[in-house]
Amino acid sequence: MKFQQLRYIVEVANQNMNITEAANVLFTSQPGISKQVRLLENELGVEIFERNGKHIKGLTPPGKKIVAISREIMLKMQGIRSVADEYTKPEQGVLRIATTNTQARYILPAVVEKFSQRYPQRKFAYSSRFTYTNL
Repeated sequence: MKFQQLRYIVEVANQNMNITEAANVLFTSQPGISKQVRLLENELGVEIFERNGKHIKGLTPPGKKIVAISREIMLKMQGIRSVADEYTKPEQGVLRIATTNTQARYILPAVVEKFSQRYPQRKFAYSSRFTYTNL
């Protein structure tokens, strides 16, 4: 089982069972995805996708569980990358703040200005109950 295979099955599920669209999103070929999905299914001994001829029509019961776990694995991998980036690229990243509209209007502008001067490569985003602003 390879991480790339898990990525492929998640993207096929994300693209409403459309392998061609998954291939476009992943910048790869449709036959490559189909082959890797089949290899994964053979290795696991279960079908992940329900098929109607050459077309995928949905996830099998074990496929639903496998895709859910694969999504969790992908999130964990992103977490690992974030930790590494935190140490190797400390000047980059995103700071998110949840606040009230009043704080966002009157207090945050000065804070954002100082933050932006000190960390010019970091992105700053805040959200209040009714708005979301990405600076």
